[in-house]
Amino acid sequence: MKRLTTKEKEIMDLYWKHGPMFVKELLEFYDEPRPHFNTLSTTVRILEKKGFLDHKQFGTSYQYFPTISERDYGRSSLTGIIKNYFDDSYLSAVSSFVKEEKISVDELKELIERIESADENSK
Repeated sequence: MKRLTTKEKEIMDLYWKHGPMFVKELLEFYDEPRPHFNTLSTTVRILEKKGFLDHKQFGTSYQYFPTISERDYGRSSLTGIIKNYFDDSYLSAVSSFVKEEKISVDELKELIERIESADENSK
């Protein structure tokens, strides 16, 4: 899956939060000074080309909507990070967090308990 730029992620966050919208409606969520309509419209069309948005036509206007959920995008992003930066090893990723003190040993134990519990519930 392709990655989102910062501006694209900002727009996708609005679509994920508010659902289908016309670009004109999307513009209303921005504080002044708002981006120019054409700039926003161009970015929305790029998101559509990347496969993140699709549209329904209403006369000469297009209402855009997400084609992927925020959760699925997050999962895909995490998978890509694990693959590209941790040699496709979740163990290496978690070890890195422990070494850099981003996760405590107690939190790691809790995570293991949750995984074991989920595994038992799936049987």
